[in-house]
Amino acid sequence: MMAWGGALIFGLAVVAITFTMTLINLRLYRRRVAPAPDDRAAVGVCVPARNEEANIEACIRSLLASSHPRVEVLVYDDQSTDATAAILARLAVEDPRVVLVPTHPLPEGWNGKQHACWRCAQLATERGASWLLFTDADVRFEPGAITAALPHAHASHAALVSTFPRQVTGSWSEHAVVPMIFFILFGYLPMPRMRRTMDPAASAGCGQFLFARADAYAASGGHAGFKASMHDGIMMPRAFRRAGFRTDLFDGTDLCRVRMYRGLSQTWRGFAKNAYEGLGSVGLLVFLTVAHACAHVLPWVYLPLAALGVIEARWTPIAAAAISLTLVQRVLLARAFRHDWRSVILHPVGILMMTMIQWHSLWLSLRGARTWRGRTQGASATG
Repeated sequence: MMAWGGALIFGLAVVAITFTMTLINLRLYRRRVAPAPDDRAAVGVCVPARNEEANIEACIRSLLASSHPRVEVLVYDDQSTDATAAILARLAVEDPRVVLVPTHPLPEGWNGKQHACWRCAQLATERGASWLLFTDADVRFEPGAITAALPHAHASHAALVSTFPRQVTGSWSEHAVVPMIFFILFGYLPMPRMRRTMDPAASAGCGQFLFARADAYAASGGHAGFKASMHDGIMMPRAFRRAGFRTDLFDGTDLCRVRMYRGLSQTWRGFAKNAYEGLGSVGLLVFLTVAHACAHVLPWVYLPLAALGVIEARWTPIAAAAISLTLVQRVLLARAFRHDWRSVILHPVGILMMTMIQWHSLWLSLRGARTWRGRTQGASATG
């Protein structure tokens, strides 16, 4: 029975720490608005597109509706086999702000998305863009998204700012797993340290919205500095900080939205491509597996068994406290970021699924079998 007690006490300590961190981070993660937005800045929006016929037009039209007066949308069609190219050609004829980036064979050692973003960035800079917005084809933007990002970058003195779009979910697997992004981010990233220091390890970002100053992007090496990666949301802020540039996060929940995946299969495969890379070490993965088992699975198992009299109930207050704090934490996150309420009650399921995905991602990484849009990491365009 002491084994139950020790594990539950450790679990409650983990919950208390992440709960406190979440409270602190929620206060810091807010959008700042400067009195005078910079209407003169030319912004090049970089969109990688590979077989995106279902998404690309809606994404581009939302960007063209931007309230910022100087926006170009540069799209790299990464050898799509669907109607993506035809849709892009039509949009480019309709609006000269849509720029089609010439397609090149995927160089050896490059991930397809990073290569597409890098090509877009080169052309955007040549065309005079002073800021670059890297995003995905499934993101939808409100007109004020870029208008809000610029003042925040100026106010925070950051060369790179990022936000996490509102995550739209539609199936139980999406409800369980997708909001875990926010649970991990707000529970474990020390945002006060992120803003006080230039430590690359204390940074974060989201590949769905990376807003970067063009000169700092070039000085940091751009996507070429992490060309084989599948996690630009982590790698780009770290590259900027190593090059001496500040990075920051802001709240863009009302500025853009995305439904990343549809159903269990897409959700599993989508997160597996970079879940381990986001952690970066087997040691951290082992620690989080143990910590999450004690903090977010064990209490949910112990409490009903104790209530049924199957095991001694002496540790019930500890388990109940862990569950209660966790539920409050998830409610706060769901309210702040407009998550589906089912994500709250699916919390232990989400923890279990995310842990399994992280271990599966490690296995894929060791085998060199991670994929982006059907292409294995590092494979050539014809491979």
